[in-house]
Amino acid sequence: MRVGAFVLAAQFPGQGQGEALHRAVRTAEVGEESGLDSVWLAEHHFVPYGVCPSAVTLAALLLGRTRRLRVGTAVSVLPSTHPVALGEQAALLHVTSGGRFTLGVGRGGPWVDLEVFGGGLEAYETGFPEDLDLLRRWLTEPRVGAGGARHRFREVAVVPCPAQALDGDGSGPEVIVACTSPTSVRLAAERGLPMLLGMHSGDEEKAEMVALWGRTALEAGHSPETVRAAGHVSAGVCQLADHTADAREALLKAMPGWFRQGLDAHVTVDGRQRAMRDPVAYTELLCDLHPVGSPTLAADRLAATAERTGITRFALLTEGSGDLAATEENVRRLGTEVLPLLV
Repeated sequence: MRVGAFVLAAQFPGQGQGEALHRAVRTAEVGEESGLDSVWLAEHHFVPYGVCPSAVTLAALLLGRTRRLRVGTAVSVLPSTHPVALGEQAALLHVTSGGRFTLGVGRGGPWVDLEVFGGGLEAYETGFPEDLDLLRRWLTEPRVGAGGARHRFREVAVVPCPAQALDGDGSGPEVIVACTSPTSVRLAAERGLPMLLGMHSGDEEKAEMVALWGRTALEAGHSPETVRAAGHVSAGVCQLADHTADAREALLKAMPGWFRQGLDAHVTVDGRQRAMRDPVAYTELLCDLHPVGSPTLAADRLAATAERTGITRFALLTEGSGDLAATEENVRRLGTEVLPLLV
């Protein structure tokens, strides 16, 4: 089982943006010290829900600060960038880190980001498949040109070429796709790309998505071996304490205020109405679904999720208390007290 930290660089009420980013960096540093497998970096724009606007930039810093930890984006938002620009950055991190970088990509939401970065609503609603395919070609071929509806350019050389990493296996960086609907599950499966499944989903829903992915991948011609080795990632929340009530209390004190401030700051690009989750009820749901409690309870919940879904890679939000010292302690306990129970 491979367990990592999911880092949003969340700005809790009363905190500055620098404080949130410092906590993000420390999560990775302590995670490596404590034996975690990976750290996964979220990307958001113009909102305190997460103050990291470039997951690949923060990934570069953390790859330089660590020696063993795998660093992934969860996710880089494709409609907000050009797939070749993102591909160049991913290739650079892959080659210079010795293959420790994973590129997670997603469609994002219908936010004002689309207006600011010029992609427009079309990039969100219909452009993701073309963007993803161009990105994948950039990461696997020595020369790439494009003649699609969104991207048209003459053939150019891929520099740096991911296959030329000195200590790599000749392949490019791992690419993973955030999936929240059957449509995105099928899109990932047809391309044989593993999924990142959100922390709002329970084991039953995730198991259904894994099953749909498997059926679709086989129908698309991928081998049973590819399906078995897909490497999907389950996002969740982890808060540890000697007693489960204390772990839940820590999250219920801090997370609703963050949710209320962060989620409410999202602005749609076209004025469409959106419903925001009740912050307290959502926090309680996350406590019920994920490893929130004693180390033994946490290990049992992770093992149960793995058994029910077949997923053995986890990205766990550890900053839910909003406090730096508490987050560092939470990460240490995850690595030193929970991981040994999962061997």
